[in-house]
Amino acid sequence: MKEFMLIFLGPSYAELKLSPEEMQSRMGKWWGWQSKMEEAGILRGGHALHASAKRISGESRTVSDGPFAESKELVGGYYIIKAKDVNQAIEISQDYPDFDLNGSVEVREVMVFEQ
Repeated sequence: MKEFMLIFLGPSYAELKLSPEEMQSRMGKWWGWQSKMEEAGILRGGHALHASAKRISGESRTVSDGPFAESKELVGGYYIIKAKDVNQAIEISQDYPDFDLNGSVEVREVMVFEQ
């Protein structure tokens, strides 16, 4: 089995101004997906991320405030999962709860270095 990072991109829930009921329903979908992966033994970890960020770049170590996406699309969080290959990781991603909000999942294999 390999490890894959599922990176979640989409709108900020705060900007969507969801009602408490809508937020509770949406979080229920997230908890359901997480439980499904935990029960299958494929979830290695993951977290939601705050929208604000700092970026340090260049030789001068310039610090910039974020978010940095040109659009309203933010990196909202990630999961690390185990899958036999990228196709299985894509299949697991089909349960991502925010597709209906025009969200997307970026699937990337974790590179393992031998020491």
